[in-house]
Amino acid sequence: MVPSSDCPEHLARGDLFVFHAALALLHGSLISLDPTVFLRGIAIGFAIAAPIGPVGILCIRKALADGRLAAVVAGMGAALADTLFGGVAAFGVGAVMQTIDGQIIPIKIVGGLFMIGLGGHTWRSAAISVEAEPGKGPGMARDFLSTFIITITNPGTILGVAGVFAALGPSGRPGGAQSSLLVAGIFCGSALWWLVLSAAASAARSRFSPERMRRFNHLSGALLMAFGLAALISLAFV
Repeated sequence: MVPSSDCPEHLARGDLFVFHAALALLHGSLISLDPTVFLRGIAIGFAIAAPIGPVGILCIRKALADGRLAAVVAGMGAALADTLFGGVAAFGVGAVMQTIDGQIIPIKIVGGLFMIGLGGHTWRSAAISVEAEPGKGPGMARDFLSTFIITITNPGTILGVAGVFAALGPSGRPGGAQSSLLVAGIFCGSALWWLVLSAAASAARSRFSPERMRRFNHLSGALLMAFGLAALISLAFV
C-alpha cells in the first residue's frame, strides 16, 4: 500500500503527464491546420454577403438614418445567418440541408411576408431625420434580428452558399478543426463586407437632406416589398 504522504506526489506526476499529453495534442492540431482555409473562408463569406439585396438596402438605410454603428449591427445579423449556413456546408450536415429543402415553401412564405411588412414600415417611416446622433438610432437589436430573419429565410442564401462553396471551398471535406477555421473565416469575410458597406454609406450621410432621405426611404421600402412579393410569387414555380 502506498503511504498517504506520497499521494500528492503521485497526483502531481499524473497531472503533469496529462498536461503534457494535452499540450502535445494541441500542438499537433495547430501544426495540421492549413492557414489558407481561413483565407478561403474570408473569401467565401465576402462573396456570399456582397450581392446587394434586401439586407444591403436595409443596412444602407440604417447608415444614412442612424449612422455607421447601427448599420454594422444590422449587418452582423446577416453575417450570423451566413455563418450558420456556411457551418452547415463546411461540416457536411446533409440532414439539415434536406430538412431545409423540405421546408422551402413555409420558409419562403415567412421570409416574403416579413420583407413586405418591413418594407411597409420603412415606407411609413419616410419622414425620419438624418440629424439623429450616429450610433444612437433606436432598435439596433430589432435591426439585427430583422436582417438575421431576412437572410435565414432566404432560399437564395442557401443556393448562394452552395455555389460559392463549390467555387471557392477546399477540395474534399475538411476535418473538424479545419471546418471550424473555415466557418470563422466565413463570419469574418461576411462581417468585413458589412463594415465596408456601412462605412461607404455613412460617408455619404452628410449629403442627404431630409427630403433626400424621405425619397430614399420610399425607394428602399418599395424595393423591400418587391423582394417580398417576388419570394411569394416564386412559390407558384416550386
